[in-house]
Amino acid sequence: MAKAKAAAAIVIKEYTFAWEGTDRKGQRVKGQSMGPSESMIKTQLRKQGINPLKVRRQSTMFAAAKKKKITSSDIAIFSRQMATMMSSGVPLVQSLEIIGRGHDNPAMCDMILGIKANIENGSSFSESLGKYPLYFDDLFVNLVEAGEKSGALETLLGKVATYKEKTEAIKKKVKKAMTYPAAVMVVAVIVTTILLIFVVPQFEELFKGFGADLPAFTMMVVGMSRWMTANWVTMGLIIGGSVFGLINLHKRSANFRRLTDRVLLKVPIVGDILYKSAVARFARTLSTMFAAGVPLVEAMESVAKAAGNIVFTEAILVMRDQVSTGQQLQLTMQQAGLFPNMAVQMVAIGEESGSLDQMCAKVADFYEEEVDNLVDSLSSLMEPMIMAVLGVLVGGLVVAMYLPIFKLGEVVG
Repeated sequence: MAKAKAAAAIVIKEYTFAWEGTDRKGQRVKGQSMGPSESMIKTQLRKQGINPLKVRRQSTMFAAAKKKKITSSDIAIFSRQMATMMSSGVPLVQSLEIIGRGHDNPAMCDMILGIKANIENGSSFSESLGKYPLYFDDLFVNLVEAGEKSGALETLLGKVATYKEKTEAIKKKVKKAMTYPAAVMVVAVIVTTILLIFVVPQFEELFKGFGADLPAFTMMVVGMSRWMTANWVTMGLIIGGSVFGLINLHKRSANFRRLTDRVLLKVPIVGDILYKSAVARFARTLSTMFAAGVPLVEAMESVAKAAGNIVFTEAILVMRDQVSTGQQLQLTMQQAGLFPNMAVQMVAIGEESGSLDQMCAKVADFYEEEVDNLVDSLSSLMEPMIMAVLGVLVGGLVVAMYLPIFKLGEVVG
């Protein structure tokens, strides 16, 4: 027994091999494969009807330099491709082979072919996905496992694909809403810094020949310019260190995340976008999990992880504990005090009618559209704000620099 466990614990290390060969028609083909050795790759190729001519292992440094990062968008596209392939009757292993060989991202290609190799070695699809937890979360793996057990894998993959596409869409909208104000501030700071360090000192040299007192506003700007010119390196280090420190603190401290998430929810417009996107994610995830036949209490765990806001995550985990004691979901939502009345009522109707997944899907659709509208409104609002902020900053500096010239003109006149 102990020997069997030890044997099972042995992990076969795989490498990336580039190969060239000829197919059954004699045409030259080439590609990449994952495997433990050159001989194993040749065996795999022969099984596929390819006569290997050259097989060489790629160096780790070369492969790492060539690989692109696997993004959540890549996973969403992979989900849809798998759903399409399998609903068209293409076998699982062949679907993975086709998608893996045709992918532009070598890292994604390696991962898909690694999943395929695991399946060929006897693992289930869900187990193979579970070996890549960085890209396939518990929700994804659980839904695929439910599809395998029920014999409706292609249907469940379709639901997974829709879920990933919807969540990716809303994530991009939220990112757009958060990036726009940040971009305005960064542009404003950069423009002001450039003017103070490079432009204002040129005017200061000019003003020295006037032999008259400068206006108070001009003196203030010149003083700012002197200070910025003398301390711009220190300021840059302080700002960079602060940003780096805050990002690290946000990653490591649950209390800091809780504080920032609460504050962000109260920010005008942006807070509304974050709130409604969290409600939409809650409803979309719950709908997908429940439709797949995952028990409600078990589904709530995945719903909490997908909330995207620690305030909602903690509230959903409390709701999960309450549901496990027999309380209705809609009552736990009311007690949480986070969810809008419309969402609570729709869930109540779903529980009474036995169509919770459908009601949650409608709630998700409604709030996803609300987020879309809010992001569009924010974009429309930010355009004149950008012009106003930059206009005030640049215009103020220009006026400060030209005031002495105007005064000199009045004296001469």
